[in-house]
Amino acid sequence: MKALLCMAWRTLTDPGLVPYQPTRMPAWLARVASHVQSLALLGARLFVAQVFWLSGLTKLHDWGTTLALFESEYHVPVLPPELAAYMGTGGELGLSVLLVLGLGGRFAAAGLFILNIVAAMSLEDIAPAALMGHQLWGTLLAVILVWGAGRWSVDGWLGRSRLS
Repeated sequence: MKALLCMAWRTLTDPGLVPYQPTRMPAWLARVASHVQSLALLGARLFVAQVFWLSGLTKLHDWGTTLALFESEYHVPVLPPELAAYMGTGGELGLSVLLVLGLGGRFAAAGLFILNIVAAMSLEDIAPAALMGHQLWGTLLAVILVWGAGRWSVDGWLGRSRLS
């Protein structure tokens, strides 16, 4: 059981530091590409985290309205409205912080990815512009899920310190 938990933890916190070096790419270009990838991952993390962080703060600012919206507008499957409001707001705030830090980057991206899907599905009438926003955030979160948080993250720092 301990080995399984350790493997799951390593998978969820892997910053994606395995270098990708095709045989025809010069080493200097591979290093530049690695840093550009990390910059893009940092930008994706900061952009998506800001969206969810601000959404969570908006919910906290007027909790009564948030509960009313979860009871009337947001039709979250299976969960009672009040529990869905607490879980959604907590997920938006907590996972955003983890995503910015790059601590458990894949875990945070997976949680926000699921939250994003539930948010998009829970609205009966979603405007096309809002749907495009959800699609963009989902795509960026999927990229972080695949590539990890990158070099410029707590996961990356921990991964480098483990390797040395």
